[in-house]
Formats: sequence, structure tokens, C-alpha cells
Amino acid sequence: MDDFGPAADARCWFEPFESGGERRWPLTEVIYRDPETEGLLTVQHDMQRLKVRSAADWKQLFEDRSHTTEWPYGSGVWGKRELVCPVVADENIVSMFEGHTNLFWARRLGQALDIEDLWIKLCGNTHTGSFKDLGMTVLVSVVNEMIHRGQGIPAVACASTGDTSAALAAYAAYAGIPAIVLLPRDKVSIAQLIQPVANGAITLSLDTDFDGCMAIVQEIAERDGIYLANSMNSLRIEGQKTVGMEIVQQFDWQVPDWIVVPGGNLGNVSALGKGLLEFLELGIIDRLPRIACAQAERANPLYLSYRSGFEKFEPVMARPTLASAIQIGNPVSYPKAIDTLQRFEGVVEQVSEQEIAESVAHADRTGLFNCPHTGVALAALRKLRSRGEIGATDRVVVISTANGLKFTDFKVAYHRHRLPDIDSTGANRPIDLAADYGRVRDRVMQEIDRRS
Repeated sequence: MDDFGPAADARCWFEPFESGGERRWPLTEVIYRDPETEGLLTVQHDMQRLKVRSAADWKQLFEDRSHTTEWPYGSGVWGKRELVCPVVADENIVSMFEGHTNLFWARRLGQALDIEDLWIKLCGNTHTGSFKDLGMTVLVSVVNEMIHRGQGIPAVACASTGDTSAALAAYAAYAGIPAIVLLPRDKVSIAQLIQPVANGAITLSLDTDFDGCMAIVQEIAERDGIYLANSMNSLRIEGQKTVGMEIVQQFDWQVPDWIVVPGGNLGNVSALGKGLLEFLELGIIDRLPRIACAQAERANPLYLSYRSGFEKFEPVMARPTLASAIQIGNPVSYPKAIDTLQRFEGVVEQVSEQEIAESVAHADRTGLFNCPHTGVALAALRKLRSRGEIGATDRVVVISTANGLKFTDFKVAYHRHRLPDIDSTGANRPIDLAADYGRVRDRVMQEIDRRS
């Protein structure tokens, strides 16, 4: 059962997401959509074979591998290798021991929101600073396997709003594979832009938005044989799905009541669902959480579809938002996301720019250091709690998708009152004083009294 590499090719495969598994392709085939319908693909595992091992044995295996240095099982992704991607040989896995990110017990923030059991899954505490590492380790590892099997892949490429390009550039550099990233000009932070540049990726800054970059990179993949690394590639989902699996493991195999996640291209929503549904089928968990997807009002196609009961889905023209990574009006993974939300009794909420900024600032005051996308999720959580959809005693996990250090320009602008159309009610500016003990002491005491 534990043989890996080419011998494992028959144990998981691509198949059409919406039309079932009558047609299938190996994971080492260059394919992103169903050739007949143009629909998305999904990775299907031989679940009957996986069920040979009991739920208790799976749990023990995953516990034994956690946080070890045994290659490649010290990774939070590859520690669940049999459920993720068994087709890559040990020597071709490209891993930086991603995953195993911490759950932050947001006790003070929970008290302010009237939620007794609030946790933040800090996915930004990983190699390139976002959850995108989880999917990229799988995708780049499969490409590395393909290259070592003799398949001619000249480079890997992605369109990105920042975090995907950082992950692709780092993992491709580690593997020695050329990487190409297409970014929308002036729509990513300096910290995000410098990551692929530093890792040696061919970095193109285009005068368009993410959807425009995505259209071009798909054409490059189709016409020029460059391997596509965006989330329409289902290999990414196999790594990203371990977020939900890891949350359950961190709670001693107990399932939270709610998981709240920001949504842009929507691969994260479907990934959460896929991993937890597989755990359910294997008997590792006995119920599913509810999922709440949060969107910015300025990029809200899923929210609009939700308001119509998912009867129709129409792309929108995404407008500039503080949550730049989810400024996506035509998300690739919307069919999978809708399917997940329907299976998980899911809800979708939207939030304003003011709500994003204030949620970040409020949470930061309780010990966090959030990215604006986490602010989207926290603002949606506040709304859902205030309406009573999320209960005071529910165990809630918010997915923090990226490290706040990538967005210091946003935070500086907030605290300097320089964010356009934002009232920075929680701003905390440095206080300039002469180096005089008396003046310093007086001001310190004033501030303590004011804030108490």
C-alpha cells in the first residue's frame, strides 16, 4: 500500500469534476480541463484501497509523521502523502516542510465578537508567507517527476495577485525549474513583487488586472507548452486541502462548527471541502463543519450568486480593493466552490472596504498581525455573529491566508490616515517627543489613562 512513484500511478488520477470518472488521465499528463466539455478536472483517489487502513490507523500514521525530519513526511502536506499525491518518487518531491501552521486561540478577539471558542489558522506562517505553498509543493513536485520521466516541460507559469507567484517562484527555484509569473501592474504589494524577483522568476508586470493576466497565461500554456500552475490545475487543490485536514488533527480529530475563509479565485473553498469529505469517507471524522466564504464588495461574484440561491453565476468587473489578492471578478474554481458550499451548508458574505480595514486593525490590537484578506474573513465573521447565524458557543476557525508582513504598506497607510475613503478609527501613530524624561513620563501616563 505504501509504494510510491510510477508504481502508484493507478492509485489517483484526473477525472472530470462534473461528469464523473468514466474518463480519466494520469496526474503526469499535461491537462487542465475536460477536452470534451471544457469543465474543470478533479483528482480522484482510489478510496476503496485507502479504506483498507482503518481510521484509527490513519490517525496514528499522521500523528507519527507530524513534525519529524524524516523525508518527506515532516511536511504537513507530504505527511498525508497517500491522500495527496503518491505518484511522485521521494527524490523528486520538492518540499520546504510546509504546513503545520499554528492555530492561534483568539481569546481577546473572541470576547469582543461574543464568540467563546475562536481560532485563527495562521497559514501565512510558512515558507513564502501564504497558504499557496501547500498547493505549490504538490504541483512543482509532479512537474519535477514528469521531467525526470523524460517529459519535455520548459517552464512553469502562473498569473497572480502576489502570493501564488511567490510560492511558484520559490518552489521552482528549489527544483531548478524555470518559472514565469504574470502580475497586474501596481496591484500587488512591494513585498509580494520582490519575492518572485528575488527567486529568479521571469517576472512580467502587465497593464491589466488578474483576470487579464489569467487569460494570457492560459494562452501561453495552450500554445507554447509552458506548464500552467494556477488553481485551475487540480494538483494545487490536493495540497491546499490539507488545511482542513490539519485543523481537524490539531483539535485532536474533532471537527469545528464553522470555518470562515476569504474567497477570490475560490480554490481554497473547494480545497477545504475536498479534504474534509475524504476524511469523512475514511471515517477519520464523523461530521462536517459549515463553511462561510467571505468576499470583498468590490469583487463579489460568488456572493451575488449566493443571493440568488446559486441559480446563476455571472462574472463581475472586479474593482480595486484593499484585499488585492482576491480582486478577482471571474474566478476559475466557482463550480467547485458552489458544490462545496451546498454540501457544507455554506454561506457567503460580503464586506466593505471600511469593514476590512477596521477588522484588521481591531484584530491586530489583540496580538495578531493580519493581512487584509484575513480582515475580509473577520469582518464577515462579525456580521454572521451579529445576525446569530454563528452562535456564541460555536467553535469557529478563521483561515488567515497570508502573513501580514507582506502588507506593511497597507498598515502604514491605515495608521497614518492615508487610505483613501477609509476612516482609520483605530489608528495608532508613533508619538514624536524630545528626549526628556519629564515629557516622556507625562505623555506615557496620559496615554495609559486614555487607553484604560
